[in-house]
Amino acid sequence: MRRSISMPALRKYIIEPIWEQFVALLPERNVVDHPLGCHRTRIPDRVVFEKLVQILVFGCAYWRIADHTCSATTLRRRRDEWIEAGVMERLEEIAREAYDRTIGLDLSDVAVDCCITKAPCGGEKAGKSPVDRGKQGLKRSMMVDGKGIPLGVVAAGANRHDSPLLAPTLDALRTLGGLPEPVSVHLDRGYDSFVTRRLRSHRRTRGRRARASS
Repeated sequence: MRRSISMPALRKYIIEPIWEQFVALLPERNVVDHPLGCHRTRIPDRVVFEKLVQILVFGCAYWRIADHTCSATTLRRRRDEWIEAGVMERLEEIAREAYDRTIGLDLSDVAVDCCITKAPCGGEKAGKSPVDRGKQGLKRSMMVDGKGIPLGVVAAGANRHDSPLLAPTLDALRTLGGLPEPVSVHLDRGYDSFVTRRLRSHRRTRGRRARASS
């Protein structure tokens, strides 16, 4: 019999402040009682929130976290509801700003790279994966600071080349403010193209490509 993961994803002293900030961002809902009183009770936001945190921390599938308190379908629906309301994006900004105040982002050196993941359910941004027999997949272009803290991510079809995704990924730097000049952008050989060189010149950034190992 399958059991969901019961260990805490985060310590209470960490999860409580995050939840307090998160619940303050949730939009108000107009609760309308069913005239026959036969509808199912809405799963509390706190339950869904903690399970989504578990999924992020453990990196597991939704069905592995789902149990009698909340189904995988409810987790996905509530996740999409919060994304559409802009709650997730705002929480990410708050977390990054808090880290920058307490520890400090290292923006003099940033790194950008892409990875391909499966997308069995498709989606508007999915495309044929060149490394998975043409099955549906996503390419994620992510930028991190000098210590590996995520600064921005862009999603596209798995069949897209890395170079065209560099510009929209670097656009996340505009929201951070107070950037050093110039910024060193570390890339791998997948970005070696005319598009990348023109972008570096236009944005006045130093480009550093990783060398192939011998």
